[in-house]
Amino acid sequence: MFILKKYISLLLVLSLILASFSACGAGNNANNGVVPSNNAVPAEPTEVRIGSLTGPTTIGLVKLLSDAEEGKTQNKYISKIAGSADELTPLLIKGDLDVFVGPSNLAAVLYNKTEGKVQMAAVSTLGVLGLLTTDSSVKSWADLKGRTIYATGKGSTPEYVLSHLLSKNGLQPGKDVTIEFKSEPAEIVAMLKTGGDAAKKAVVMLPQPFATAAQTQVEGLAVVMDLASEWDKLADGSRMVTACIMVRKEFAEAHPEAVAALLKEYKASAEWVNQNVDKAAELTEKYINIKAGVAKKAIPLCSVVCITGSDMKAAAAPYLKVLFDANPASVGGKLPADDFYLQ
Repeated sequence: MFILKKYISLLLVLSLILASFSACGAGNNANNGVVPSNNAVPAEPTEVRIGSLTGPTTIGLVKLLSDAEEGKTQNKYISKIAGSADELTPLLIKGDLDVFVGPSNLAAVLYNKTEGKVQMAAVSTLGVLGLLTTDSSVKSWADLKGRTIYATGKGSTPEYVLSHLLSKNGLQPGKDVTIEFKSEPAEIVAMLKTGGDAAKKAVVMLPQPFATAAQTQVEGLAVVMDLASEWDKLADGSRMVTACIMVRKEFAEAHPEAVAALLKEYKASAEWVNQNVDKAAELTEKYINIKAGVAKKAIPLCSVVCITGSDMKAAAAPYLKVLFDANPASVGGKLPADDFYLQ
């Protein structure tokens, strides 16, 4: 009796197994072995927390930010725009930001400070500095001899860039040319507006869009040299790499598709800004509080670009070397290694 019951139980188990195979086979035949597409769950967009600064470094981003608000981007961007890099740097280091569009030398500083945890993903802005004066007799570097140049950025990249270009053009800072630093562009503009003899002979170095804004306030003030163009004339292959897109290495490794999408969407945004200046000026006023009238004149002078990969390294590495030679602390004490440049 025990053997009979055991035999019947075994038959029941086999019957259930065969029935389940039959059901699965029927389901697969009905759909040709393919799960219906309307049952697929769409992938959620990756959230990218991006910080940038009020000024030219954010101009290339404005179309991306606008598209993100309208849900037109592949990534979901959470943006934070600040007036100072000091506000955003701690957030990037702590992991509260994934991406920071800011000064290229700061990216090198953070790479060294975090032992390689911050990388450069793209060059986003080339030189935005210019020399301006109301004195029409100033046309070349030689004309600067014996002059005073009023500038901002003492102890930072503007000082090193100006000193490098003066030296390369046969002028010794402190001997042939006096450089007097002011705390902010508004102080320089106020000096020019006095209209005195010193103001009439003065040459000033200002970044965009402050240079354009100053021209609206000081009659006869004109750009006599675009320092990015002057840098290119040095013919050493480097570019004046003012700003870049930096990314946390941990985020880049965890979300390579999101970083690729970011670079693609930033490139499209930068190209749109350069090709649609009037509309870009309106977005610039919306996102970074630069008046549209000023932005319209400044955007063509802001060198908004998107340079990635080996071209990025070729442009940035020699520039960082110039800063390092001027002051090693400007790039964090040492030049970054090859893994600094995101490939």
